[in-house]
Amino acid sequence: MLKKMAEQSYSLTSRIKLNNGVSMPRIHLGVYLMSGSEASSAVKHALDAGYRAVDSAQMYRNERKVGEAILDYLKSHPQLKREDIHYTTKLASNSDYDRARASIAKSVKECGLGYIDLFLLHSPYGGKQARLESWRAVEDAIEGGEVKIGGVSNFGEKHLDELLSSNPKMKPAVNQIEVHPFNTRTNLTTYCQEHDIVVEAYAPLARALRMKHPTIVELAKKYGCTSGQLMVRWSLQHGFVPLPKSVRKERIVENGQVGSFSIEDADVKRMDGLDEYLVTDWDPVDAD
Repeated sequence: MLKKMAEQSYSLTSRIKLNNGVSMPRIHLGVYLMSGSEASSAVKHALDAGYRAVDSAQMYRNERKVGEAILDYLKSHPQLKREDIHYTTKLASNSDYDRARASIAKSVKECGLGYIDLFLLHSPYGGKQARLESWRAVEDAIEGGEVKIGGVSNFGEKHLDELLSSNPKMKPAVNQIEVHPFNTRTNLTTYCQEHDIVVEAYAPLARALRMKHPTIVELAKKYGCTSGQLMVRWSLQHGFVPLPKSVRKERIVENGQVGSFSIEDADVKRMDGLDEYLVTDWDPVDAD
């Protein structure tokens, strides 16, 4: 698998096919912890740089500004259509079916984009019934045309088992989890890949907490790239979809420029060996 991934050329136009037959971009801009104005300018910088996917959430409170930035960009770039931009958002909390369904409809209205490309359950919190009812709401939103693709976030193996064994109409296309060389989550990522669930890697740069780690610095120098580019490329070569986040134009551009080098298998394994289960934010994968 690694050999095959290493040989691939990646760019902001690269796409990955999902288990429902739909494809999406390989690299997304993350807008976590951005104010509305920061998100607006970051989205514009990203779209200018060639990004075609943005990852938001109800909890981020920037859905409206992200949607407006995308619509403004489409107006000034008539060669692009709405379907050329992939927009993700997430359910703030699992509850009962009706509340989840209404919450999805609210997100569609909030972003103003007409539909949501990828809608995720943001976490497994709330218990089994809330998870399953919320997932049913996602399925129905897909059937109703409000959402194109459904997935989950921060789900551990037990939560995925529970969902897959509930005989769902649709299985999640993605599981968005924190993954980087300092938190590889090998068992969980292997489980996802074995079940044809794409791993989206949030915090792929470990929130800049290990950019100066000696191994990262050494390998970045070897490959003539930045530490951030090295970590994004590591994610891609594992078959993940990384969501690098930055509010700075030069960093946004830089994080997407990972096509000019390929990490050798031995060096990928060296980076895998940096795993220290570094959690940079929250870690609900073991929630009841």
